[in-house]
Amino acid sequence: MSQKADYTKINSKMWDEWASAGGEWSLAINHQDFVDATQGVFDIYLTPCKPVPHNWFIPFKKAKILGLASGGGQQCPVFAAQHAEVTVFDYSDKQLELERMVSAREGYSIDLVKGDMSKTFPFEDETFDMIFNPVSNCYIQDVEHVWQECFRVLKKGGVLLSGFANPALYLFGEGEKALQVVNKLPYDGTKNTVENDEELIKNGGVQFSHSLETQIGGQLKAGFTLQDLYEDHHHKGKITEYMPCYLATKSIK
Repeated sequence: MSQKADYTKINSKMWDEWASAGGEWSLAINHQDFVDATQGVFDIYLTPCKPVPHNWFIPFKKAKILGLASGGGQQCPVFAAQHAEVTVFDYSDKQLELERMVSAREGYSIDLVKGDMSKTFPFEDETFDMIFNPVSNCYIQDVEHVWQECFRVLKKGGVLLSGFANPALYLFGEGEKALQVVNKLPYDGTKNTVENDEELIKNGGVQFSHSLETQIGGQLKAGFTLQDLYEDHHHKGKITEYMPCYLATKSIK
């Protein structure tokens, strides 16, 4: 695959297909879940299995919250149920459609913005009180750019909640009986030898491992203060039997 290929469009198409197929990050909450959320009863996720601790959140009422790459109708409706002013920024039409569907069903307003987070975010400086960013920066080549943009659009004292993959996930291939080392880190999906876009979409799109230096260190370099973090496993795959596969961080501007 050419390094000059427009990989984010490939990943956008992949997410459209995953959403249409009912992937795990595209299962919109039902009406009862929304009603429960209005009473403060909810679990939402930055990583696959472990819910975000409620003490990580800011007071939601009238807070301006950005769901960054957070379409799918899972997380952002919870914020809306608690009377937050929510903007969803996602590059997948199908993920945004799920947000639109839930908001129409439950009768709340939400700003839906289609865009590529590898570019400059289409928001003014110091717009948001909180950014909620589930596992997604594995689809972006320059993660430090994402942290810099998050810092720019957050208000002073604002909170960044982000989930991301343990880079070791990209070291191993998944075998039936044993794990095999198949990639050198950091893994760069633009150097994948697969040339067919449809094959890339089928195999999980164009991904990047990122180091902990660029994930956590990148947040610090952007100006954030790291306040807390946790690790999480996956609910499938061989590697999760041996190590946590994901991390989540809470950082403050």
